[in-house]
Amino acid sequence: MSASGVSDRASADPTLQGFLDYLRFERRLSPRTCEAYRRDLLDYIDWCDQASLDPWQQVDQQRIRHYAAARHRDGLGAKSLQRHLSSLRGLFRHLLREGRLNSNPAEGVRAPKVQRKLPATLDVDQVGQLMNVTGDDPLDYRDRAIMELFYSSGLRLSELAALDVDALDNKDGLLDVLGKGSKMRRVPVGRLAREAVAAWLQVRGQLAKSDEAALFVSRRGGRLSPRSIEQRIKQRAMQQGMPRHVHPHMLRHSFASHMLESSADLRAVQELLGHADIGTTQIYTHLDFQHLAQVYDQAHPRARKKNN
Repeated sequence: MSASGVSDRASADPTLQGFLDYLRFERRLSPRTCEAYRRDLLDYIDWCDQASLDPWQQVDQQRIRHYAAARHRDGLGAKSLQRHLSSLRGLFRHLLREGRLNSNPAEGVRAPKVQRKLPATLDVDQVGQLMNVTGDDPLDYRDRAIMELFYSSGLRLSELAALDVDALDNKDGLLDVLGKGSKMRRVPVGRLAREAVAAWLQVRGQLAKSDEAALFVSRRGGRLSPRSIEQRIKQRAMQQGMPRHVHPHMLRHSFASHMLESSADLRAVQELLGHADIGTTQIYTHLDFQHLAQVYDQAHPRARKKNN
């Protein structure tokens, strides 16, 4: 349906239009956010129309549960359903303030739990295969140093792209990283990564402009962009015969997963990754348990399938 059609339908419902006006003029939400509310709430209105129900009269928690269940059966994902219910809770809170409701019927109604997708990782052998870059061109040294640094210190793409030449303290093997929220952290850099960066610095002057502060530069001598770094890693992975698409965040995921497998120190990995919430780091424990389950299935006498 066109945007004008959606707008006409929303205008035809005074309750919905009043709420959208409140969001726009009193809360001063962005047009994009208001449009998201509009789409979610029109979905609820459509469901009520099909069931011959007034969307705002005699509405109770049971009706909202029926709506959520019906939309889930229709294939609406858990994350989208959570957003729909959040929009309904917001509208009903607005009606409560206006004295049109005595309670919020959407409170307490929860969507199915969102299943977090486990991040893709490389195993140790695949990491070794990826890093085995040969050649003496300055770009070979640069790309090897980039990949080693990603895997050694678990950097985000934006963090690596923003590194300057003086970020790495080679004596102490520590790297100063500007993370999310402009928070600085110091992370260790492994021996192989330090050696790769040192080798790159010896040839960096062949490409870098004289006044360029960036650690990693392009052919033209300026700071290498995040997009270019992604493309180079993808290209290197193909050249090394990797069986899957490799991207910078996969190296970060691999770093975290391998660290947890070896140390089981979740707090330390949280600090290294620069996660504000340890819950974000806990996704990697699922990867660790998944790996342990695979080892168990392959090794335990009672887990192995008998040959027929």
